[in-house]
Amino acid sequence: MTAPTILWFRRDLRLADQAALIAAAAEGPVIPVYVLDDETPRQRRMGGASRWWLHHSLAALDDALRAKGSRLILRRGKSDEVIGALAAETGAARVHALRHYEPWWRNAQAALAKRLDLVLHDGNYLAPAGSIKTGTGGQYKIFTPFWRALLATMPPGKPAAIPAKIATPAHWPASDAVVDWALLPTKPDWATEMAAFWQPGEAGAMTRLDRFVEAASAYGDRRNLPSQNGTSFLSPHLHFGEISPATIWHRTRNLGGSVETFLGELGWRDYAQNVILQFPEYASKNARPAFDALPWRSGPEADADLRAWQQGQTGYPIVDAGMRQLWATGWMHNRVRMIAASFLIKHLLIDWRQGEQWFWDTLVDADYGSNAVNWQWTAGTGVDSNMFVRIMAPLSQSEKFDAAGYIRQWVPELAPLPDAAIHDPDEAGRRPASYPPKRIGHREARERALAAVKQVG
Repeated sequence: MTAPTILWFRRDLRLADQAALIAAAAEGPVIPVYVLDDETPRQRRMGGASRWWLHHSLAALDDALRAKGSRLILRRGKSDEVIGALAAETGAARVHALRHYEPWWRNAQAALAKRLDLVLHDGNYLAPAGSIKTGTGGQYKIFTPFWRALLATMPPGKPAAIPAKIATPAHWPASDAVVDWALLPTKPDWATEMAAFWQPGEAGAMTRLDRFVEAASAYGDRRNLPSQNGTSFLSPHLHFGEISPATIWHRTRNLGGSVETFLGELGWRDYAQNVILQFPEYASKNARPAFDALPWRSGPEADADLRAWQQGQTGYPIVDAGMRQLWATGWMHNRVRMIAASFLIKHLLIDWRQGEQWFWDTLVDADYGSNAVNWQWTAGTGVDSNMFVRIMAPLSQSEKFDAAGYIRQWVPELAPLPDAAIHDPDEAGRRPASYPPKRIGHREARERALAAVKQVG
């Protein structure tokens, strides 16, 4: 019998357009494996919402493999050690995997390559991170020129089909059961609304794409309106690799209208990987060192403000609606993410890293690159970012983007209010006793933030 090949899954939990699977299947028997590795990432182990998604995505992937006569082997531990032991156990000498760019995965890839013949493939992004060069051969730090250069290389290759056959080993190695990993919340089960809203797995990703295709041409007009379902809802499916960006590109690029705006969002995802390739500690260090001098608030009062923000109790309806949507569904509308992040940073003057950590734990699409890049963009600390002095006004943003229906859905105590009062119940004199007053007034918060940023050299 030909020695089996190991197919190492991580954030690429699909069979279609899966270059590592295609290569492994062409060589002979394949042992697909997923390693739950909390040791290599250390403090970057997956958060609670991501673990919920992972449970269901792994179950869906195993079902898809079994339909092909194969199966998914589950092991737990340090990736290079676990896969090295699996190779010794099964006689495998080669591992195929898709390339990942998070610093811990780069470390794991390097460690595994010392043990076995590791063959890395591309396919989780429109182009491999680091491959889009400036005219002098350097790396882009600013999105707009990066996007222009990336766009010049498009379209990506056409998505590859699932191999007709996945050969199996003579003997299957032992596998953990996903239920034994306790990835799902139980006491309490806070994921009931998530389960109703999402369908993790490759089939769920295709369902979301099919729905989005019907309205993608109006994306530019609708994406900023939280009361409408104008976004694609593909971000968690992309994050877990249940669908390839090439698949999405080829399904949407010719739909007309404002679909180019949507394709730019796929480009932003590539840009974020380009950034963390250059700055691996982007989620923990200001890209602009001058901001190390900014006097973030700390102490009991700031801690209370942070809790109020996390719980959707700030007294700013659009912020609270977003934070409650996040807790219930593991996702937040993209426009509201910007408003909520800006509020924490500039209204409450709380370090952006505390917000990044909260999103890391509560988002089902908690992507290291995108999450860090988005928070540093909002904070003004990133290599390409908004200016700190541009302070978003959540109350006027709420009215501008017609968020009344969104607020009614997620802040039910405000549901009886008319549109004229729901964006700012305090100002309208209509705040119900069950809803908290503002943690701080907008003008006061703005003045405090502008005073603080003066200390940045």
